[in-house]
Amino acid sequence: MIHSLLILIGLTGLWAGTELVIGGAVKIAHRYGLSELFVGLVVLSIGSDLPEIAVAVDSGIRNLQGLDASGVVVGSSIGSAFGQIGLVLGIAGLAGYLVVPRRYVYRHGAVLLASIVVLGAVGWNGVVTRMEGVFLVLAFAVYLVFAYREERGRSSEHHVESTKTGLAWLSLGVGMVLVIGASDVTVNAATHLAEQWGIAQTLVAIILIGIGTSLPELTISLGALLKKKVGMSVGNIVGSNILDTLVPIGLAAVISTLSFDVSILRFDLPALFLLSLIVLVFFVVERGLQKWEAITIVGLYFTYVVLKINFFA
Repeated sequence: MIHSLLILIGLTGLWAGTELVIGGAVKIAHRYGLSELFVGLVVLSIGSDLPEIAVAVDSGIRNLQGLDASGVVVGSSIGSAFGQIGLVLGIAGLAGYLVVPRRYVYRHGAVLLASIVVLGAVGWNGVVTRMEGVFLVLAFAVYLVFAYREERGRSSEHHVESTKTGLAWLSLGVGMVLVIGASDVTVNAATHLAEQWGIAQTLVAIILIGIGTSLPELTISLGALLKKKVGMSVGNIVGSNILDTLVPIGLAAVISTLSFDVSILRFDLPALFLLSLIVLVFFVVERGLQKWEAITIVGLYFTYVVLKINFFA
């Protein structure tokens, strides 16, 4: 009971800290005249993925100390990616009409699918080494450069707001401290809960931590829709999924070599690739996400969860 309560406290802290980080980041982004797509794709995705990054770093340190937390790292990253592309995007699609330019879907959607394939290739032999971790992080860095160059090419269209950013930077700093502290509580509780229930760390991480750390993306996406910022909403989800499949696992592996559960290769990654592909096809064919398509996406997410619990735990 105590470990379940600690997970709830940890996830609440992750969510609250991330909200502070994102609030500050958005104000800073607006100050420098960044586009909605770029804010969602880069600024919000990095900010909202701080829980996954903090959990991964903390777990990597634990691995280095001889306490195997590889399942928490991999499971929370994959679970968060599923929660974002399935549950969050589906709910956002039910709340409003999501549409983005096709060129955006082609370019960044291709990167999203490629990141899943790269993660599968790196973990194929059952481990992710330090060098492979460096490769994953560098792959995301290259993607950021690509996104920035694209944004710079359109910079003449953006208006720079003359607002002060002191409070925004303070919010950013306080939020990061809260996220780091909450991540330690979450990793500890999830690891002990997995041992107590006699189930794999990966399953606990995918179902509990994965969904919990997707709450910031859900809040951001729905909030962006209410403010008619559709590009920011979709960009946050796509950017977060690209980051989730590369950076958390990469950073943890840089600290200490990770073990990579073979069931992830057999089921989770193929399922994530298929769901992501279906979502991208929906955006291309209909020029946006229809209500029935959003229901389909949510249904596919819960189908994955049921199959995971019953057959691939």
